[in-house]
Amino acid sequence: MYKVWLPQLPEPNNPDLKRWLPFALKIGMFNKDSILIGHSAGASLILSILENLDFKVSQAILVAVFFEQVGDRKEAILQPSYEWQKIKGNVDDLIIINSDNDPWGCDDKVGKKLFDQLGGTLIIRHDGHFGSDTHNQPYPDFSLLLKLVD
Repeated sequence: MYKVWLPQLPEPNNPDLKRWLPFALKIGMFNKDSILIGHSAGASLILSILENLDFKVSQAILVAVFFEQVGDRKEAILQPSYEWQKIKGNVDDLIIINSDNDPWGCDDKVGKKLFDQLGGTLIIRHDGHFGSDTHNQPYPDFSLLLKLVD
């Protein structure tokens, strides 16, 4: 049985690391058994959470993750740089799931670059952004997650 925490991040439609990270670190219920799962900006937030922990969590699953600016967009959820060794050292099992046809650039190339930094497991699918109202891509069920959760 799992205890699930689904944070109601401040201004969820406007991802900003300066608001989200302190909130997550203060309110978060992280411990050595934690499994962190995030999608898009939430997955990017998990990279920063992992960098700021002083212990190792069990697992992190990053879906449609990005860690650098994509195109002309300036994403306030991203750090200017990351301490890759610290992030890598703070998670036992890291899984990166990106798509080869993501419309926002959170694609297989970004997933591969992150995998090259952190290792873990890289899964590439053909599922767009794994859910998007903008692109009429409903994604009510992601059964792969159930298979991957440690």
